[in-house]
Amino acid sequence: MKRICSIALMFLATAGFAAAQIQAPATDVLGAHLNAGRGCAACHAPHSGAYGNGNAKTADTTSGNIALWGQDVGSLVGKTITSGSTDGSTGYVDVLPAFTATATPDGPGLLLCLSCHDGNYAQGAMMKNQVYETLPSTYGTHNNIPTLLGNDGTTTGNYLNDHPVGLTAVIGCGGTYDWDCTITGGAITVPSGVNFAKFITNYGFFVSPKTYNNQPTVMCTTCHNQHLMNVVKVTTGTKSGLPSGNYATMFFIRAPYNPASGTAGANQTAQFCRQCHGGESNEMNGGTAVTTF
Repeated sequence: MKRICSIALMFLATAGFAAAQIQAPATDVLGAHLNAGRGCAACHAPHSGAYGNGNAKTADTTSGNIALWGQDVGSLVGKTITSGSTDGSTGYVDVLPAFTATATPDGPGLLLCLSCHDGNYAQGAMMKNQVYETLPSTYGTHNNIPTLLGNDGTTTGNYLNDHPVGLTAVIGCGGTYDWDCTITGGAITVPSGVNFAKFITNYGFFVSPKTYNNQPTVMCTTCHNQHLMNVVKVTTGTKSGLPSGNYATMFFIRAPYNPASGTAGANQTAQFCRQCHGGESNEMNGGTAVTTF
């Protein structure tokens, strides 16, 4: 009888997990990047780059040469962005490259994103500077969360209140706050150390660091998948111990991230940050049996 009850509880737990986590998207996966109906062509112009999208001629003579990019990056090239801060002054400095400088990951991974999401140098972007998705009550009463970096209601040109990005925003391994992982050729080995391996089993490693000087660096696209706003595909394997399936997410996050799902959502959102911030994880603090809901 006890065994039958145990099997029943296991079945209910699995069913509860699936109900809370695995779900197919109910709306188009591009979400906000449908761009008011213009779709893919708003970012990837089939012809003539930014000019083909109606922009005036700019200093960007390479417009559209990379990824058929249809937004104007001319005002951003060569500008200095200092993001992230621990003391309100110093941060991570990145001098934005020429659009053709694809040898550095801050071209496609940062510059292109800022051509729409920067409100300081690229003020001609079509953004409304307001979050697209309906936010859960856990976010409070203010739903008009800004979406433009460098012009978010604080001092214009302030990037210190944005997560560190750029060639100097390097992810490390070892020490008090970093995972017991290893870095080989710019790639983080998954799984590696004992605690990191346990974290992978309990959640997964979904972020996509970009290699520069044989080190993994943080770009916008490290945490965000610009093509999938509300869903992330999970495959059980070396990078995740979660059951395979389509999981809900928000804000184009590259992992299960659902703050609207109560306790399960809270656990998910914390786990996402812990992919890099190992010192704040359950596993690095002896909680190796705390799994993701």
